[in-house]
Order: sequence, then C-alpha cells, then structure tokens
Amino acid sequence: MFTQRQGLVVWFQNMKNVRQIKRYGHLVYVSKTLKHAIIYINQEDLDHTMEKLNRLNYVSKVEPSYKPFIATEYENSKPDKAKEYDYKFGSI
Repeated sequence: MFTQRQGLVVWFQNMKNVRQIKRYGHLVYVSKTLKHAIIYINQEDLDHTMEKLNRLNYVSKVEPSYKPFIATEYENSKPDKAKEYDYKFGSI
C-alpha cells in the first residue's frame, strides 16, 4: 500500500543545476552554502537513480540516507520514578 521512500544527498557544483536535479526525485532541501540537495525517491529505484546522478558532470557526490534502516523502537521506554513525580499535572 505504501511505497518505501529513501533520501539521497546530492552534492553539486553550481546552484543553477538544482533544476536538473529536481527531475530525479522529490526535492526537499537545498543548501546554497554547502551546495547540496536532499531528494526523496522510491527505494526500488535507488541504485538506478544513484548511477544516473553520478554520471552527471555537475554532480560531485551522491550519498544515500540510512534513516529507513535505523531502529526507532527503544527497549527502556518507562520513565524514571524521580521524573514521574516532576511531570504530574493537575495535582496540587
């Protein structure tokens, strides 16, 4: 039902090349000072799109984001007893 998406960090040489990078995925962020852009693409197209972007002469480097592979479920989710009393609302 949901398509798995993954971010790519694309390092480029000139700001006018952002328009061409926009064609390869959903452009989310562009940094003028560091000259990189973050785009989101489908995970199944990741290798093919990275090869295409690396072939462009105005692209310096392409890096994938590792966010989909980081575990976001934590083992110890219970708060400390000392903090539990500090955060109680409504009790006077």
